[in-house]
Amino acid sequence: MLYGAEHVKRYIETNGEEGHDWQGTTTLILTTTGRKSGKPRSTPLIYRTDGDDYVVVASNGGATEHPLWYRNLLADPEVTVQVKGDRFRARARTASEEEKTRLWPRMAATWPAYDEYQTKTDRSIPVVILQREK
Repeated sequence: MLYGAEHVKRYIETNGEEGHDWQGTTTLILTTTGRKSGKPRSTPLIYRTDGDDYVVVASNGGATEHPLWYRNLLADPEVTVQVKGDRFRARARTASEEEKTRLWPRMAATWPAYDEYQTKTDRSIPVVILQREK
């Protein structure tokens, strides 16, 4: 099973032939800029589309802290996204409460553990919208 750095490596090397379809769902590669290091940081994330946008969830498995990639994009919302062989610049933003109310059920249908993760933490798990730069 692909996970973490190996997932990113295989995904990039194969333009998503390995790694896009993962455990019954689909993943993209999100590259943020490290808020302390300034270095690119790539993470495989489950996604769904919403119109022209891509949607991911900053669940961190229900941990009390936001995932590092989410903290990085709060510091610098300019990111790179790869979906299969399509690599593009995007602007990341946290979904509004109204957007989250609409998008959360779709994301939880894709990965049911999201609902479980939310019960494990007091933080409101963010839904993130990735908007392709024109």
